[in-house]
Amino acid sequence: MAKVTVYNIEGKKVGTLELNDAVFGVEINEHLVHRAVVSQLANKRQGTQSAKTRAEVSGGGRKPWRQKGTGHARQGSIRSPQWRGGGVVFAPKPRDYSIKMNRKEKALAIKSALTSRVNSEKLLVLDKFGFDEIKTKKMKEVLDNLKVNKALIVIGAKDDNVTLSARNLPNVRTVLSNSINVYDILKYENLVITKDAVAQIEEVYA
Repeated sequence: MAKVTVYNIEGKKVGTLELNDAVFGVEINEHLVHRAVVSQLANKRQGTQSAKTRAEVSGGGRKPWRQKGTGHARQGSIRSPQWRGGGVVFAPKPRDYSIKMNRKEKALAIKSALTSRVNSEKLLVLDKFGFDEIKTKKMKEVLDNLKVNKALIVIGAKDDNVTLSARNLPNVRTVLSNSINVYDILKYENLVITKDAVAQIEEVYA
C-alpha cells in the first residue's frame, strides 16, 4: 500500500496514511479515463439548438417567376436557402449528445485518475479543515501552507465554511467525496483531500 503524508492546515506533517491499492494503486486505464472525460463534457451539452429548414419557413407555394425569358436565374421557391428569409441548409435540430458509461467503467476511470495523482505526488491528505468562520483569506493561507495553487479540494461532509471560503479563489474547486469525477481530478493540478474523505472514497470504490 502507498503511504502518504498527512498535513494539518499549517502545512506541518502530523502523520502518515496508508492508501488502499484497490482504489489508489490500480493499473491506469487511459482509454476509460478518456471516455469518462468525453462523456462528462458531452453530457453537459444541452442540445437545444434549432433552426428552420426550407420545409419549415413560410412562403414559397409557387415559382417566383417563370422558368425562361426573364433574365433572372431560374428559381423554384422563395424558401430556398439563397433567399432572404429562406430556410437554413442542414439546419441544426435538437439532439441528445449524452454518452453512457457502465457503472464499473466509471468506477475504474475514477480509480485510474486517483492513482495518477498519487503516482505524480499531486495528492495531499489533510487531517481536517476545522474552519470556524467563512474566510477566503484563511483558505488562501491553507493552500499557501500546502504550497498548492490550482487545487481540487475534496471533503467528506458538507461544510459551508470550507466551501464558501474557497468559492472566490480562482483555480480552486470544492466537492464532496461522493461527487468526485474524472474531469475535475485531472483538470486541477493538485488534489487536496481530507482523511475522512479518503475513508469514504475507499469504502465506495474498494
